[in-house]
Amino acid sequence: MDHKSLKYGKYALSLFLLLFVACSLPVTSLAQSDSSSSSKSYQLLPAPDVWYNSVDGVRVGVRILGQDPNSFGDGPHRLNGGVWLGTKFPENPISYYLKFTEPIPAISEFGSEASISLETSYRTGFQQHGVSFNKRWQTGFNELNYKELSVGFRAEHRFDDDYLLYPQLWQSEWLYLASINFDLTDQNSLGRYFLNLSADANIAGNFPSFIRTNFSFQQRTKFSDHFTLYSRVYSGFGTENTALEYLFAHSFRSPRNWMSQGLTRARGTIPPNWMQIGNIQVTGGANLRGYLSQDISALNEGFSPLYTSLSSVNFELDYPNPIDKAISDIPVLGGFINLRSYVFFDAGTSLGITSFEEDRTLSDAGLGFLFSIDIPDYLGKSRGLAIRYDLPLWLSDPSAEESFAFRNVIGIGAIISL
Repeated sequence: MDHKSLKYGKYALSLFLLLFVACSLPVTSLAQSDSSSSSKSYQLLPAPDVWYNSVDGVRVGVRILGQDPNSFGDGPHRLNGGVWLGTKFPENPISYYLKFTEPIPAISEFGSEASISLETSYRTGFQQHGVSFNKRWQTGFNELNYKELSVGFRAEHRFDDDYLLYPQLWQSEWLYLASINFDLTDQNSLGRYFLNLSADANIAGNFPSFIRTNFSFQQRTKFSDHFTLYSRVYSGFGTENTALEYLFAHSFRSPRNWMSQGLTRARGTIPPNWMQIGNIQVTGGANLRGYLSQDISALNEGFSPLYTSLSSVNFELDYPNPIDKAISDIPVLGGFINLRSYVFFDAGTSLGITSFEEDRTLSDAGLGFLFSIDIPDYLGKSRGLAIRYDLPLWLSDPSAEESFAFRNVIGIGAIISL
């Protein structure tokens, strides 16, 4: 047996032993009895996990949740982790993710927890290690009305380009980022709204310092039982030296944010030829959905259609459809499954502050449908899947095409989540 085969055999044996031990763990471990015959324990919940990308091949492993058995995801010493083996045995076949959260009782109360989180991951050619302070403020017992603040520091590094469909969207230096994120959702006179404000600053390392900010405001306005307007205002800005992966694109989220979803974290989970056709959109950013084909064409030619700033408005006006009505009438399931039909309009341009920005004002309009399955968590936050099918029938700047033409976009995720 050669050295390479022996090394891979050790990887496989190590993972097999880990899977065997983890899946053999009792649901409750570390039990400790006291004099009152009650017990305190820590609960480990292992589960097998399988995924795929073209570099790792079939990636097999185990996910483990750890918690106080008397809690429902809101107790002390919370653990969320996983470890996997790539069965194609790439250069780095073992990958992992681990997040540990510890509440701070002195400044926590029901629905308004404060906590410290440690998070580390090494997977799909990208590593990130950081710490954050998180605080939530909930209005009474309504988990849908809240404010959340997160302040943290992390180090991250793209160490393997093999996992990237478009390597030109990334740089390879370490970044050392201080970050802040603020979310607010509540009701106003028009209906439910959601506001997000975030900022990242690279403050150390060999890569030049930069600041990158992101602002989004979403509003839902219900005119009647049949017509609802969803609106969104977005603005993203980065200084001149902002790392490529943190810059902004017309039609898809910043490349760094592709790492937040398993479907887009590595090439091959979605077949590359599907992505290269220009019909599959990774929702986010300015979200000028009609310009996806132009952006993907530029990427296929080796260019990087990224800008230091983009701002946009997005509108979706729901109208009734009989299929959604039939779904909503299904007992129990009807409350979690939804099929929206809408007309949409997007428009956006750059702020004009730096030298690397869009000098046009771009807009598009058309028809769309969104299918979603959503089972909220104990805080009322979405834990679902949303798939869109949009038809951008009109573009203000169609390049070599006609302004009015049949185009179709399959979107991963909702543009406006309310």
